[in-house]
Amino acid sequence: QVQLVESGGGLVQAGGSLRLSCAASGRTISGIGMGWFRQAPGKEREFVATIGWSGTSTYYADSVKGRFTISRDNAKNTMYLQMNSLKPEDTALYYCAAGSSSPYEGAYDYWGQGTQVTVSS
Repeated sequence: QVQLVESGGGLVQAGGSLRLSCAASGRTISGIGMGWFRQAPGKEREFVATIGWSGTSTYYADSVKGRFTISRDNAKNTMYLQMNSLKPEDTALYYCAAGSSSPYEGAYDYWGQGTQVTVSS
């Protein structure tokens, strides 16, 4: 079992930056892919970014490419999402997930509870 806890969300003005963290416990995340997803009010959860087990392979949704950077520190059992040039449309509840490197949420085994990101215009 893997427990995931997100942190780092908050309120930021458009153009600003935030760094989300996803701390894992219960077992090491080394060897498993991880990803970030988000859900805006009234919308379905959508893929944001994914990272392979070693951290060398990453994949992003077109909507965040060039603005967001996913990374991981296996020694700290933690994954990150650096979000720059934030836009109001980035406002959502951000979830981390573990167990796959797929953009499809059904491929993941473990999910966190989410951290809220709100971007004001």
